[in-house]
Amino acid sequence: MSDAMDVLLAGRIGLLVRIQSHAGARLALLDALNDYCENLDQEPGTEAFMIALDPSDEDVIWLYEWFTDQEALDAHRSSDAFADLMHRMPELVAVPPGVLPINPLRVRLAKQPLEQSL
Repeated sequence: MSDAMDVLLAGRIGLLVRIQSHAGARLALLDALNDYCENLDQEPGTEAFMIALDPSDEDVIWLYEWFTDQEALDAHRSSDAFADLMHRMPELVAVPPGVLPINPLRVRLAKQPLEQSL
């Protein structure tokens, strides 16, 4: 028995987002993003939302998100939590975020790290 979850993601819509904060504002931006994460239950079609730090640039944060379908992405963009995030972000970011649309095909996640963080 494998210690991993392995799922095909046919039909999902994904985004890879690069956000560059103003110098010294990355922690404030992370606070805003973490507050947003606390409200993701408002978006049942948002299946994954990952925040990552760029190891080579202390002002850059990466987001990886995927949604069940286009309707879920539209619901994400019209949620109250997303509106609040968009209200907080302008004073924190140096340039408009770069958004790369992607189509997730498969994910494999080890169960152990996920279970340990619960």
